[in-house]
Order: sequence, then structure tokens, then C-alpha cells
Amino acid sequence: MIILGVILLVIGFLTGIGILWILGIILAVIGAILWGLGAMGHAVAGRKHYW
Repeated sequence: MIILGVILLVIGFLTGIGILWILGIILAVIGAILWGLGAMGHAVAGRKHYW
């Protein structure tokens, strides 16, 4: 999720498409939150690791 968010950020920045920029930020933030929860040992959606 984080990688997809960064890819969308770069594409949105290079092409000037604002919706890709916003979606990239949202995906990167959600991915970072899920990664952080998984790293702390919390179960995310019933799984020890969200991937």
C-alpha cells in the first residue's frame, strides 16, 4: 500500500493530476498506519501481519 501510494504521488506530481496526488497521500498514510500497527504486534483485521 505504501509503495502504491508513493507511485501515485509521483505520477500525480509529474502529470499534474490532483486526484492521483490525493489518492497517493491517502494510501501512503493508511499503509504507514497498518505497518506501524503490525510492527507493534497488534492484530490488524484479525491478522498478526496485514500483508
